[in-house]
Amino acid sequence: MISRTAQLGLALAALTVALDRVTKVWALDALFDPPARITVLEVLNLVPVWNRGVSFGLLSSDSPWGPWLLGGFALAVAGALVIWLLRADNRILGSGLGLVIGGAVGNAIDRALYGAVVDFVDAHWGDLHWPAFNIADAAITLGVGFLLLDALGIGTGARASEGGRTSDG
Repeated sequence: MISRTAQLGLALAALTVALDRVTKVWALDALFDPPARITVLEVLNLVPVWNRGVSFGLLSSDSPWGPWLLGGFALAVAGALVIWLLRADNRILGSGLGLVIGGAVGNAIDRALYGAVVDFVDAHWGDLHWPAFNIADAAITLGVGFLLLDALGIGTGARASEGGRTSDG
């Protein structure tokens, strides 16, 4: 029987993949062909960016193997995280794992379909721009934040110094 914590994590992973796909399909239609920029707020634009690397465009390459290697690595990590999720013992950990899994799968789908990740959210302050990102990237970032909270024992019903956990699963 799968625990409630694992069910929560898997539901968040599925929701992340679905929201990521819907927003990327919209962005491809509205922003990429022809290229367009939409100003949402003074500090937020929607812009077309193909990311051929990993986070923030690192390791970007035009190698035909790049998307398959990066996508395969993301799926391997997601698989390992699913195993961890099935053993997770609290909602913070389960939520964090689910968000990271969903984000990794969402970006791996892009690499398989397009050979690059569809990024389109441009947050900036004046001329200082954060690298463009997408829903999957935001989910990964939020998920890692939850994993850090869990590691510190915050919100889990246990203190990190006690080394204990409580189960809600």
